[in-house]
Amino acid sequence: MGRARRFQWPLLLLWAAAAGPGAGQEVQTENVTVAEGGVAEITCRLHQYDGSIVVIQNPARQTLFFNGTRALKDERFQLEEFSPRRVRIRLSDARLEDEGGYFCQLYTEDTHHQIATLTVLVAPENPVVEVREQAVEGGEVELSCLVPRSRPAAALRWYRDRKELKGVSSGQENGKVWSVASTVRFRVDRKDDGGIVICEAQNQALPSGHSKQTQYVLDVQYSPTARIHASQAVVREGDTLVLTCAVTGNPRPNQIRWNRGNESLPERAEAVGETLTLPGLVSADNGTYTCEASNKHGHARALYVLVVYDPGAVVEAQTSVPYAIVGGILALLVFLIICVLVGMVWCSVRQKGSYLTHEASGLDEQGEAREAFLNGSDGHKRKEEFFI
Repeated sequence: MGRARRFQWPLLLLWAAAAGPGAGQEVQTENVTVAEGGVAEITCRLHQYDGSIVVIQNPARQTLFFNGTRALKDERFQLEEFSPRRVRIRLSDARLEDEGGYFCQLYTEDTHHQIATLTVLVAPENPVVEVREQAVEGGEVELSCLVPRSRPAAALRWYRDRKELKGVSSGQENGKVWSVASTVRFRVDRKDDGGIVICEAQNQALPSGHSKQTQYVLDVQYSPTARIHASQAVVREGDTLVLTCAVTGNPRPNQIRWNRGNESLPERAEAVGETLTLPGLVSADNGTYTCEASNKHGHARALYVLVVYDPGAVVEAQTSVPYAIVGGILALLVFLIICVLVGMVWCSVRQKGSYLTHEASGLDEQGEAREAFLNGSDGHKRKEEFFI
């Protein structure tokens, strides 16, 4: 286990007064908390020390140091300071079995001691994340997160897309440490494949703001899709066309089949995996080409309609279009000119033709009436006038 950061928190001050000839001497100790693998300092503060014997013992009442002299061969304990004011020892690579009360004893006529309690915390290791069963599109996935060893019990949290997920946690105490687990369930779709889910563990043994995390990459299985991409948009006789079948799916289809409607592929065609190569195209290669892919969750099929153009026919069609347009315009102009001429002739005939007005007709009849009046045979006949 790697070396952990040292933690020490003073929890309790304990005092002792020695009676008899050494009256007035005092001993002060402080409780210490350290993370497993870290470094702890145990200090005994002396007041009005007169040179009496000072003994430091471990929780098993084994003497570590006697008046500054090593008594126990455990190199993890080192005497850092022995002075009239204090005795300080240093414990490296702290372990759970080191936990307990360390005795600071001052020997005068009466033996007096104070106890510095050492507490060892266990930081959680990186959580272990597992999936209960394979996730499939449209279904639910259940993940479990396990921290087998921590003290105090680690708090577990789930995160997905920077949002916390609600999990169900449980714990079991095993001696001085805890085993903690958490499960979470949620629905998944194909877009969730490759997504990240994080399980985070925290407890007081870790530095403030720090945690242990494990990232789990979602593996969501789904049915395949297929799409055909052509190497060029317009194909002419003699060209080489390459068709690529772009396939997705999980698990990825490992076999792709090429077909041409109800006909077989051209003899020149080369089908290798996702690509179909058609060299030296001719009009006989026209047709609907398909690629098919499948996995255990479904089947996919894509279509491509091939039309091979004759370069000569294309050029002829392109050159014939302007002549047809010009011919149509000329025909329209001729028709308009004819219509104008016909209108002009009709107007001219109407203006120059002979016709009899009411005035002319009236003059003729008036002349006849006058002649009848002058040459009348009967004097008694009444005069007749005609007005038209």
